[in-house]
This record gives sequence, structure tokens and C-alpha cells, in this order.
Amino acid sequence: MLKVTDLRKGFGSGRRRLEVLKGVNLEVAPGELVSMMGPSGCGKSTLLNIIGGLLEADSGSISLGEFSYGTSAPSRVVDVRRRGVGWIFQDYHLLDRLSALDNVTFALELSGIRSSQAEEQARDALIKVGLGDRMGFIPDQLSGGQRQRVAVARAIAGSRPLLLADEPTGNLDVKSGEGVIDLFHQLCDEEGMSVLMVTHDPSLASMADRMLLLKDGITAASDIRSAWGEDAGVEA
Repeated sequence: MLKVTDLRKGFGSGRRRLEVLKGVNLEVAPGELVSMMGPSGCGKSTLLNIIGGLLEADSGSISLGEFSYGTSAPSRVVDVRRRGVGWIFQDYHLLDRLSALDNVTFALELSGIRSSQAEEQARDALIKVGLGDRMGFIPDQLSGGQRQRVAVARAIAGSRPLLLADEPTGNLDVKSGEGVIDLFHQLCDEEGMSVLMVTHDPSLASMADRMLLLKDGITAASDIRSAWGEDAGVEA
């Protein structure tokens, strides 16, 4: 479903140029939850930004369903962001004065969906994440785990096939974090969505279907021992 081929990205020029991604290859199948770890500054966020259409690569390609991109400027891949990829961040980025329903509806309206359809899709998304009884609550009335579920609902509304999660449990306690991972599995199993999740927590990473390690500009299949054995002192 997602295929990244020989993706390369650097910043700066001349002697100050820093090659961050040096030929990244990865695939995520439909309905698969893949976690990715790596040392600080290794390019995890850069990679997610390119896959999410927020940044262009220097070379390489990305295939996501009907979309083919990678080196295209963000202004040329608006449809990827509208219909291909949903984002989930460590900070929930919810509007404080809007209810859970209005937060999700507003995001859909911004993507060009008419209001009546947006509200219907928002309701469906909130029910899928287990917040059917919390639609009228504003963020301050919700727990951290519930706020993140609103953010997940916002990301999946509109039937986007891929979720990109950048440290989605960073502000949550252990139980709430595990609940978010369980929710990801549910969406993968029941909705056929795919999730690529960056996390620094090896225990949560191990809950994914598969783990990747991003290091020295490339990705490799990994497990807890190889990712956190010899490099146990390295934080993501």
C-alpha cells in the first residue's frame, strides 16, 4: 500500500551539507501497524514529513495507493494530504473551544468537504474510536487518552488509507499509551488502514506488527534486541 524507494534528503550545501536520508526503502502493507525507532536526529520526522507530503525529497519515489510522489513540492501534492494521509502528533492540536465533534468536523471542512457531509463523517470517526458518548465534550473535559482519540478520529475521517503517527503516546501515561496502540490495531484489523508510527518507547514499539530501525540514513528490519541491545543507551 505504501512503498518508499531509495528516498534521499539532505540539508545545506557545500561542506555544511548534511545528508539525512541516504536511500530509505520501506513498505507498509494494508492493515499493518509498523513502528519505527532510531537515534535522535536520524531523520525520522524528515521521513514522515516527506511521506506526508509536507516536504519534498531530493530523489527517490513514494507510492501510496493512487498517488505517486516524493520529489514533488508540497503545493503539488495537496490531494495526498487531503485524501491519502492522516497525521497524529504527540501534542493533540485540538481547538480548545470546540467540541470533539466540531474539532473533527472543522478539519474535514478545511479539506473541502461540505458541512453536512463533514459532520456525518466526523460522527462516524468518533464512534470508531470509542467516543460516541463524548462528542459534545471540549478538550478540557476529556482525559489525555480521550484527546488523543479525538486526534485519531480527525486523522481517519475521510477514509484516508495511511496514518502517520509521530510520538503519538509521548504525552500519555503507560495505560493510555497502550490504549492508543490497541486502537491502531483495531483500525488496522477492522478498517484496513495502515499505520506508520515513530516512537521512542521500545515496549510500545514491540506492540506493532513489525519494527523498523532508522539509523545512518537507511532503514532496516529490527526487533527489540537489535534495536536496543548494542545501542541500549541511544534514545529515539
